Amino acid sequence: MAERNESQDNRELYALLNLSPDASDEEIRRAYRQWAQAYHPDKYQAPHMKDIATENFQRIREAYEILSDPHKRQIYDIYGMEGLTSGLELGSTLNGAEVIKAELERLKRMKEREKLAAHFLPSGTIIANMSLPRYLDGDGLLVGMAMTSEIQSHLSKRNAFTIGGNLAVNGGEGGGAANALFRHQLSKDSSVEFVASVGLRALIGVQTTRNLSSHSTATMGVAMSLRDGSLNLSNLWTRQLSETASGHIELNLGQQSSIAVGWQKKDERRSASGELKFGTGLFEAAVHCTHRFSRKSLGCIAGRVGSSSLEIEVGGGRKLSKFSSVRWLYVIGIQGISWKFELYRGGQKIILPILLTRHLNPVFATGAFFIPASLYFCLKKFLIKPYYLRRSKQKALEEEKESSAQVKEAWAAAEKAQKLQQNVANRKRNRQLETGGLVITRALYGNQIVLSNLKSSSETSFESTSDVIDVTIPLNFLVNDSGQLKLHEGVKKSGIMGFCDPCPGRPKELYVEYVYAGNQFKVWVGDYEELQIPKGSHRI
Repeated sequence: MAERNESQDNRELYALLNLSPDASDEEIRRAYRQWAQAYHPDKYQAPHMKDIATENFQRIREAYEILSDPHKRQIYDIYGMEGLTSGLELGSTLNGAEVIKAELERLKRMKEREKLAAHFLPSGTIIANMSLPRYLDGDGLLVGMAMTSEIQSHLSKRNAFTIGGNLAVNGGEGGGAANALFRHQLSKDSSVEFVASVGLRALIGVQTTRNLSSHSTATMGVAMSLRDGSLNLSNLWTRQLSETASGHIELNLGQQSSIAVGWQKKDERRSASGELKFGTGLFEAAVHCTHRFSRKSLGCIAGRVGSSSLEIEVGGGRKLSKFSSVRWLYVIGIQGISWKFELYRGGQKIILPILLTRHLNPVFATGAFFIPASLYFCLKKFLIKPYYLRRSKQKALEEEKESSAQVKEAWAAAEKAQKLQQNVANRKRNRQLETGGLVITRALYGNQIVLSNLKSSSETSFESTSDVIDVTIPLNFLVNDSGQLKLHEGVKKSGIMGFCDPCPGRPKELYVEYVYAGNQFKVWVGDYEELQIPKGSHRI
């Protein structure tokens, strides 16, 4: 089946005149004369038929005015009707091929800049540490804050630049740092990064990454501290263990030497990761598991043990919208019992850890977990879920209503066009019958799934459905005097006069039954595929 691309959306006018997108000026003029004669209002006496003819004749004339003008046609081919109604002025300033080409290139560059701006990715995190025991002692609720911010920009396909910074305040002390990173893609298998930082961690460094194979990647880097001149060497090896799992080994040599071994596994519903890290006076092991219960909700559990930490996190989260989600985590460890609230919006995060108590009281620990968890499930069952259910139903009804109105309007326009085509189609059909030529006996256009059932069924009857429109008349109308019919490749068939799109957003195809020279034929073609009949391979 012919694949669709973006430019195929700008070809409805070609379908209206039954032309190839590569049609010559002479072919466009010939097609216009043919269809203008067929749809001219003066041919009809009845007022309602004259009105229908006037409407369709106007469509034919507008299509010809655009496709017969080299400048307008070039703009239409690239930008569609939107390019003709906005963005370009076709006055005396654009009166030459080179001028219009330069203007189109300018608009292309502008679109590229807009596309580039879409890759301008900001991200940031705000952490506000709170302590209930501290508040009860009269020292205030807020213990400290930390903020990080980062902006990444793709300068080109090979180059990316990132700037960022962080600031932390804890009690009466604070500090911050600013950093910048430049990344250059050397080839499809390797890249190099240059990094610099000032502030608490003043350093400069460089690291390079290379794909050793289709499953393995290695990263090596060196960084020098601008404070004491010390060097830190880093090495990271990653390997794809399976389709859903990978592992890594990281080695750091310097003032804080360490080695870490980890793994990650992720599929559609579950993800898990773990890491074991050793270093100078350092030991830490961590594991994290997440399970997605539905498209919008998930649960997670994590554990961490080390030379200075021991804690377990249990919680869950919910997706609020396309870009927003919220999580609640219950944390218990040697530091005490805490709640952690996390809000995600695009690339921004707000994290609120709240220390409830420093003492590991079993009763308090049980209540701190079950009370908010029970409250959430009650809210979800009696408030959140019914609200989202009502909203999704309302949205679906609105979309269905809007789509239904558009389909009805398009269907009515197609029926009007077929009324105009009826007499000519009948004359062509009778002429072809007399000479044993091409006669379309049945043609259906619409939902691919519905029409595909005819392939697997031996029955010839077809139950009428709103997802399929009968286009027998338009195809008989398009049969030429030589007894041939051609629909061009890359042109969506719903744009043909007498056709419409009966099921927007769904894959469509055309099913045709025809007779030629006393033999029966049938064929299925995709929405953008070429149809040329009669053809021996279609014979039943």
